[in-house]
Amino acid sequence: MVTALTILIAINCVLLMLVVLIQNPKGGGIDSTFGGQSANQMFGAAKSTDFIEKITWGLAATLFILCIVTAIIVSGGSAGGSMLESAQ
Repeated sequence: MVTALTILIAINCVLLMLVVLIQNPKGGGIDSTFGGQSANQMFGAAKSTDFIEKITWGLAATLFILCIVTAIIVSGGSAGGSMLESAQ
């Protein structure tokens, strides 16, 4: 189970890197290196930027959730219980 989650996290990270690299740093839409002109004509500049931004936020949220779930599974299901017991 942990291996499958780790693979999902790795795939999510690669996709997140690609989506971030596609974005124009000045906020002007999709970068021309990745077919920005055709994408801007098809979706319109504002819609393509919104779409890429939504994908970025979705992948970031998915990465956050996958990391939390993996940490809980690795710790044995008790997220804070073992730390409290060892402190006493």
